[in-house]
Amino acid sequence: MDRNMFEDVSSPRDAEAARLGWKQNAKKRVSVLASLDDTIGNMTPRGQLISQTPSSFLRQPVTALTRGSMKPLDMSAILGTGGKSPLILPNPGLFSNLSMLDESNWTMVASPQQTGMFANLDMSNITEDVTMSAVLLSEDDPGEAATMSMYTGFLQSFLNHTSTTIFDLLGEYEDICNAQVNILGKIVYRATPGQQKFSKTASVLWLLKQEMVTWRLLSSLYRDRIQSALEDETALDTTVVNTSEKTNIDNFFQKDSLVRQSQLVVDWLESIARDDIGDFSDNIEFYAKSVYWENTLHILKQQQLNTYLGSSRALVTELDPDAPIRQKLPLDDLDREDDARLLKYLFTLIRAGMTDEAQRLCKRCGQAWRAATLEGWKLYHDPNINGGKELEPVQGNPYRCIWKMSCWRMAEEEQFNRYERAIYAALSGNLKQLLPVCDTWEDTVWAYFRVMVDTLVEQEIRASLITAEEMEELPRDYLETSWTTEKVFEELQATDKKRVIEENQEHYHVIQKFIILGDVDGLMEEFSRWLSKDRNVLPGHLLRFMTHLILFFRTLGLQTKGEVSVEVLKTYVQRMISEKHTDLVAYYVSHLPPELAVAQYALFLEDVTDGEQRQHCLKLAKDAGLDVATITKTVVENIRKKDASEFSHHDQMLDTGTTEADRLKIDVIDWLVFDPAQRAEALKQSNAIMRKFLASKKHDAAKDVFVKIPQDSIAEIYNQWEEQGMDAPLPAEDDNAIREHLCIRAYLEAHDTFNEWFKHMNTSPQKPSLLPQASFTEKVAHEHKEKKYEMDYTIWKGLLDALTADVKEKMYNVLLFVDGGWMVDVREDAKNDPERTHQMILLRKLCLPMMCFLLHTVLHNTGQYQECLRLADMVASERHKLYTVFSKEELRKLLQKLRESSLMLLDQNLDPLGYEIQS
Repeated sequence: MDRNMFEDVSSPRDAEAARLGWKQNAKKRVSVLASLDDTIGNMTPRGQLISQTPSSFLRQPVTALTRGSMKPLDMSAILGTGGKSPLILPNPGLFSNLSMLDESNWTMVASPQQTGMFANLDMSNITEDVTMSAVLLSEDDPGEAATMSMYTGFLQSFLNHTSTTIFDLLGEYEDICNAQVNILGKIVYRATPGQQKFSKTASVLWLLKQEMVTWRLLSSLYRDRIQSALEDETALDTTVVNTSEKTNIDNFFQKDSLVRQSQLVVDWLESIARDDIGDFSDNIEFYAKSVYWENTLHILKQQQLNTYLGSSRALVTELDPDAPIRQKLPLDDLDREDDARLLKYLFTLIRAGMTDEAQRLCKRCGQAWRAATLEGWKLYHDPNINGGKELEPVQGNPYRCIWKMSCWRMAEEEQFNRYERAIYAALSGNLKQLLPVCDTWEDTVWAYFRVMVDTLVEQEIRASLITAEEMEELPRDYLETSWTTEKVFEELQATDKKRVIEENQEHYHVIQKFIILGDVDGLMEEFSRWLSKDRNVLPGHLLRFMTHLILFFRTLGLQTKGEVSVEVLKTYVQRMISEKHTDLVAYYVSHLPPELAVAQYALFLEDVTDGEQRQHCLKLAKDAGLDVATITKTVVENIRKKDASEFSHHDQMLDTGTTEADRLKIDVIDWLVFDPAQRAEALKQSNAIMRKFLASKKHDAAKDVFVKIPQDSIAEIYNQWEEQGMDAPLPAEDDNAIREHLCIRAYLEAHDTFNEWFKHMNTSPQKPSLLPQASFTEKVAHEHKEKKYEMDYTIWKGLLDALTADVKEKMYNVLLFVDGGWMVDVREDAKNDPERTHQMILLRKLCLPMMCFLLHTVLHNTGQYQECLRLADMVASERHKLYTVFSKEELRKLLQKLRESSLMLLDQNLDPLGYEIQS
């Protein structure tokens, strides 16, 4: 079909649409569907963000890794940006909108419809792991569920790297965040709008995106700072004659850390923009391929042929680039819309450091002249100026000063579109005209740092190369501004844009600011302020970042405020404990000061009750280099000391049985029996627990503690001491602990034997009785019962005699305990422990009189009255001094019992002491 037919009835745009519409739509559908996984799931690979930016202010030779090489700097890239980065999302709206989240409200709604995310995607061709997505979507908080693995992932990465590979570690951190951003992006896309749980997921997504780019910034800046510190020690200041602009600025970037690191910040901000903008080839529909202002051209042609039937509104009569401004006449409305949209996208490309892509787009849309205007920033360099064998091509723009002044004036011209003015403001360093189109924190910081680099470079060129006669008239305030990074953020704080002010307070932007400033102390003060405000509302992922940032600073040897670092680590450890990340706790605790590390890990272990889990936690502590012996001791002491009640007399205690709190004290001894080397400590702690139980008359609980101690413990203690090659006696504390353990064993054995005796005593066989008028059959049956009774009684009496002998022996063992008495230390050279000494004295006063009364009960009830009276001699003996542990009331009670035994002897025609009465 002849295209002239369309020209008679419609505009070229309509004709082109009719011819290419189906083709464009089909192509776009295939492109979007084929790259959907990349669109949602792929991000700019680490390493392509700064060092591989094709036309960045700082190309590879200026980065920290390559600045020390002998290769000359390629400064054809300085003062301009370009290149193309793989996309992460097809629309920049997601993260720009999410960055508006209030730091105090982490559940702000941000659905795909609100953010413009993943528009126009056909889900019919998406192929991914539906099972994983379904599981995550069913969670109450799918964002948190999807990112739980990050805590383990960060620790594993940290443990796999040394200080020599610290920047590889930062790269792994960024990759971990990248993977989670991809997952959350898919979850948010599939979410139903307005659901609270997906609002939380969107918030986590924004947090992780900010964390990811912050690790990127850290890697870039600190790599350069460390390299600079190493090079400064051997740097020589050399002067090169006959240098060009490019060579001079190469040297300037080599020696000036301010301009170099400022450019790294620019590169970083541009890499973020590249992540977000997507691929314009699928988003921009420019039908004209080689002719600009096609609709105006079409109307002018029709007017010449007198075939135009449209509006008679005056349009430009010439189509050179300056015609609309020179003639002060408009273009066709469609062309004006195309121009406005094109300029906005061109600025977005320049904002993302993609000047080459911007030039390509200009050429594609028939505006090659505009592409040429974006080329003039390149610094001039003539490689032939110092002679050479072969003639080499000249690089850059020899009239860059004139070009720059023209860009400045275009940026100031109010008749131009605001984005066109911003484009040339960015190229010329005109901050005033650049800021109006910068709506976010990232955009505004980029504007300031780009202008700062531009100004510093211009000042260097004019100071070293250009004479006063050659100098073009740029504004004095531009040329004489003394830029510093501190000044940039002061200006940022004074902005009148509400959104930028709000974003300025967001956690990650505050962190990024102090990283750029290199102000570690200021950052630590901010951390302290966040923790003191309310540490419980800080997101877990932010705490994780803060913790690993501090560990990164420590690895580099940077001084951080110790108390703040400790508080951050402590808070993160507490969060790990509360969220049941059991396997992670030990490694972070190990970075706390030793005493605090012991206290924190012991506090964590108090709630670990499963035996296997306890051993696992102790192994982790040992692997992390913690003081396991002190930790387990602290755990036992913590639980043991939770009962602050005083020792009380038996008569004032109610036997409540073994309570849940008692059970905790019993089971806590397990912490000390895993390691044979801790048997001495196990004895000491178990003794302390059992002393309290004995004072409370909780003999069963004390027995449960006793059986926790392995039977070979005493032998093990001696073996451990001998293995250390010690010829001297055991330490006094250990020796006394062994003796106390034996004292408690003797008491528990005596008490158990008495209970057994008492039970048997009260189960004696009952002698059968015979009724007076019993029949013959009943008499025969009675005889059989008497025989059985006599047999049973004989057996019962024999067992009773055995039990009586046993209980007497065990009770005497307690009352007449060797070497000073029961619960009396033999070694007096031990460290003074007033609490233990006090408890042992009280136990003697509580238990020994009771044991004496029980022994009297046994002897009296078995008819051993004379031996009962001998108890008086035992109590009054100066060798054992048992009378010192009796109160007056108890002595009165004992004498009363002895009186009863004496009366029984009198009833047997014996004297009061049990001897035969002499006639």
